[in-house]
Amino acid sequence: KEENIMLQKISTDKAPAAIGPYSQGIVLGNIFFASGQIPIDPATGEIHGTTIEEQAEQVMKNIGELLKAAGTDYTRVAKTSCFLADMGDFAAFNQVYAKYFTENPARSCVAVKTLPKNVLFCKWGATKVIKKNRTEDRRLQAAIFLCIGKVDRNL
Repeated sequence: KEENIMLQKISTDKAPAAIGPYSQGIVLGNIFFASGQIPIDPATGEIHGTTIEEQAEQVMKNIGELLKAAGTDYTRVAKTSCFLADMGDFAAFNQVYAKYFTENPARSCVAVKTLPKNVLFCKWGATKVIKKNRTEDRRLQAAIFLCIGKVDRNL
């Protein structure tokens, strides 16, 4: 039997608007898929911070607002994927990340050559439903991708 599942677009003005043809996030059943986040301050539309710590904090704030808009929170995130512009920022990034993702979701973290808007860090994600006591948990699970990278203000 085919099930008709509706996609629910998630949108909030408390996180940066999509800068392309995509949504801030989608809820499919009880799974939330968040679009990648970079350290844009939604109030100004500008990149926030010049250090990995400042940019990571802004990304985490943006993610928190998306999670809230979807009706979930950091404790429900099952998997994250993180993209750094420089693996030399790994330790500093981890310190910020650990303050928010206290349940230690599964994670991959890699360095890439270039990130959107030349930021220091980018976070992306996908999730799966976790079952408890043989019955499906109806609370939202979340998947997150983050992006943070060095900002060249001379571009």
